[in-house]
Amino acid sequence: MSSTVRLVLSSSPDKTGPTVTVDVDLAHGGRLAQITVGDVPLLADVPNSPNRDVGNIGWGSYPMAPWAGRVRGGTFRWFDADHHLRLNQDDSGVGATGRQHAMHGTVLDAAWTVDEQTESTVTISCPLDQPGSGWAFGGVAHQRIEVLDHQLRCDLSVTVTPHGDHAPPFPAEIGWHPWWRKPDSLSFHPDAMYERDGVGLPTGRLVAPSAPPWDDCFVNTAPVTLHYDRPEVTHVTLSSDCDHWVVYDYPLHAICIEPQSGPPDAFNVRPQIVTTTHPLRRTMTVGW
Repeated sequence: MSSTVRLVLSSSPDKTGPTVTVDVDLAHGGRLAQITVGDVPLLADVPNSPNRDVGNIGWGSYPMAPWAGRVRGGTFRWFDADHHLRLNQDDSGVGATGRQHAMHGTVLDAAWTVDEQTESTVTISCPLDQPGSGWAFGGVAHQRIEVLDHQLRCDLSVTVTPHGDHAPPFPAEIGWHPWWRKPDSLSFHPDAMYERDGVGLPTGRLVAPSAPPWDDCFVNTAPVTLHYDRPEVTHVTLSSDCDHWVVYDYPLHAICIEPQSGPPDAFNVRPQIVTTTHPLRRTMTVGW
């Protein structure tokens, strides 16, 4: 059985409009491997290597759960207990002290399961407590991906699963990490930006947004539009009910514009809390 689900939608009833295809890679984090409108791919190219596990962080559009961005040193305290997450990011490249973190959650490289599927919609899920992740709270990530006329909608949530006779609450943040093809210009007007400390993580203090280049977290509630100098699909507009957006525009071939429910290292600042009656839910839409 293929690990890729392809969603297809024609933009007009008579099939004369551009066909939209969305490839969802179940084996590699339930990510969008590619969004193609007509003949135009929107995401940066998928790695040529048959082993997509190599460089799993750097392609597609993957859901981040139960945290988004880095958790400082992979450690946080919850209800008077210290928790230690798997370290999967070395910002120094040489093992320098204080530069190893747990990044982008537990499900970005995990296999997801199809719960329901039609020609243009798929609902998938994945347990949060992946082997070796260090995540001790259980819970499940759910994602619904739907191709609509001139739009793609992604709904992401995390829910509690019972542990024995009770279901304890846990901290969480969620979001998406898309690698868009590099635009010619960007319409982005954030309200504020998080100050970063010496290792690049938010201090919790908000400052005025700076000029690019960026590898920063912003407070933003407005749509973000990528503009392209090409004959078709001249713009891509991202909208979300997330009020935190990370923008990483250093690469020459791509830009990451990541709607999130909270900032990086939120577990050590002020995370969202997931309970049996209050799952964490967010939506991202991509329009063209």
